[in-house]
Amino acid sequence: MVKTSLARVVQNLIDRDPSIQDALRRGYGNYSAIARLLKPMVEEELGREVTLEGLITSVKRASVTYKPSREYLRIVAGSILNMRTDVAKFSVEKTRRNIEMIRGVIADYPESFLQVLEGTRTLTLIFDQRIMGELRPMFREADILDERQNLAALIVESPREIVDTPGCITAFYNPISRAGINIEETVSCFNETIIVLRMEDAGRAFTILTDLIREARRLLAGPSR
Repeated sequence: MVKTSLARVVQNLIDRDPSIQDALRRGYGNYSAIARLLKPMVEEELGREVTLEGLITSVKRASVTYKPSREYLRIVAGSILNMRTDVAKFSVEKTRRNIEMIRGVIADYPESFLQVLEGTRTLTLIFDQRIMGELRPMFREADILDERQNLAALIVESPREIVDTPGCITAFYNPISRAGINIEETVSCFNETIIVLRMEDAGRAFTILTDLIREARRLLAGPSR
């Protein structure tokens, strides 16, 4: 039986994760943080414990072959970012009554920022906080599962080709998650990606996505002369 080496397992895991490859290639990846992230997966594959120091060494030695495609860069570079503050949301049981209520809400507030997420058992409304007082009483207290206010929505409008280009939507999610920012809700609607966050995180997340788009434009343009 041939034993798999630590270095090979680390390389294989990195090869399967474009976000880690991108972080290493562009130099913003923290070796210790990546090693801690990979540690449980490495130990599961090897069937034994490994030291963090050994993992860090393997991460440093790993080759990075990932390179964003030109189409991927074009989609990210062509995206436009907007932010909407004072957003609220609540989730309710998915019942016939609540479905009908939400249909009425959509018809009654055509000009308002209003998104509806439908799951198998729940419905979530994301909307302008200013209409909370009008929407909240429409639903029975027992049906409301969760309620949040003081949120913000980052709205990324991308070229329509995003629907057929792999990896673009996660490109917007990953750097926000790596910064330790919780994504409250997200909606993908044709060429728009809507990311809902706490108001206090919105400014930092906006900067992160602005930097991502700027970097994609720089890479697309090629080296400056």
